Amino acid sequence: MSYKSLGAVAILATLLAPGAAMAASAVATTNVNLRAGPSTAYPAVNVVGAGEGVRVHGCLNSRSWCDVSYGRQRGWMSSNYLAFIDRGRRYTGTHAVTALRAPVITFSFGKYWDDHYRGRPFYRDRDRWERRDFRDARQELRHERRDVRDARRELREERRELKDARKRVEHERWR
Repeated sequence: MSYKSLGAVAILATLLAPGAAMAASAVATTNVNLRAGPSTAYPAVNVVGAGEGVRVHGCLNSRSWCDVSYGRQRGWMSSNYLAFIDRGRRYTGTHAVTALRAPVITFSFGKYWDDHYRGRPFYRDRDRWERRDFRDARQELRHERRDVRDARRELREERRELKDARKRVEHERWR
C-alpha cells in the first residue's frame, strides 16, 4: 500500500470516527472515582490514580463532568480532578476542559449503560438507576462545593510553589 493510500485511509478513518478523533488526553490530579454517570450518585466504575492518563471524549455543557476513557473502561469524571498541560502550562478543572477544547455532550443513560456496563454487577439494577430522581441533589451540591474548594486550594498551592520557584531562580541569578 502506498503512502498516499495510507494517508487517505487515515483521513477517512478520522472522518468516520469523529468521537475518536476528538478525544484529548488529560491526567487525574488526585485519586478520583470514575463514575457510571455524571454525578457522585452514580456507582463507581473504577478509581483513576493521581497522575494517570485519561481520554476526554466530551463534557457536559456546565463543564462540570466529562465522559472519559481510562484504559479500556469508560465513565464520567468531575472536571475538578482533570489536568491538561499545553506548552508548559498546566490547566486544571474547567480551565482544563476549555484548554482541551472538549466538545459539549449530553448523557443518555440507556445507550451509555448498554454500551459500557452490561457486564457490571450494578447493571442488573439498571432500572433503579435509570428511574432514580437524585433527590439527594443538595448533598451532591455540597460535594461539588467541596470539590471546588479542594481545587482552589490545590491551585493556590501550585501558585505558591511557582512563586517560590521564581524567587529561587531570581535569587540564583543575583548570586
